Amino acid sequence: MTDRTFEDLLAEGAAVPTEGWDFSWFEGRATEARPSWRYAESLAGRLAGATAALDIQTGGGEVLDFALGRAAAAPVLTVATEGWPANVAKATALLRPRGIAVVASAEDSPLPFADATFDLVVSRHPVRPLWGEIARVLRPGGTYFAQHVGPRSVFELVEYFLGPQPQEVSSGRHPDHERAEAEAAGLEIVDLRAERLRIEFCDIAAVVHFLRKVVWMVPGFTVAAYERELRALHERMRAEGPFVAHSTRHLFEARRP
Repeated sequence: MTDRTFEDLLAEGAAVPTEGWDFSWFEGRATEARPSWRYAESLAGRLAGATAALDIQTGGGEVLDFALGRAAAAPVLTVATEGWPANVAKATALLRPRGIAVVASAEDSPLPFADATFDLVVSRHPVRPLWGEIARVLRPGGTYFAQHVGPRSVFELVEYFLGPQPQEVSSGRHPDHERAEAEAAGLEIVDLRAERLRIEFCDIAAVVHFLRKVVWMVPGFTVAAYERELRALHERMRAEGPFVAHSTRHLFEARRP
């Protein structure tokens, strides 16, 4: 465990930029087990077989860029959407050299594309899938291939700061609920797998940066508002070792008939 002071670690965690979905800063300070299906690598194979692909809520474009870099071939048309302005700029800078347009589109808005435009729609960790829109923009026979965040993901950390949370707080993310919603939109479920994965936070800077980056975990989180809880957690981690939590993920594959 680091001997750096609480104040130094707090300042570092508060200063790290939060744009995009590059988590490389956490190396050596936090770990997360990865799902067995290796989404980004699997996505590369799906992209190689597609002619027109859409990546919903691309973040900073990192996952799409990684997958395209490993795909044997690229779709003739690939488009991405993103709702957070800072991420739109980052994704555009990363994906433009690949000829990919990034369209600014709020996560809860209809997709700005014509019906039956894409034979592949993908997403990694969408906030909330708009199943009717996904079905609408897919061509008949087209596929939705995504990795979703499951229910009560990293809730050990959430409940440390907010206290016990009602079961229904994240029930909408349950794979059974999402299956029902996808089927109601006219999609056929091809594959649905879920895993619970261990996370370790090794210092308080990692906790601060994580909560600043994944803003829906502890809504309204700031260092000033939670300094007392952060200090207590810092002392606990120094005495007992890393703070352990668990993420939940599910692989979702659905097809438009």
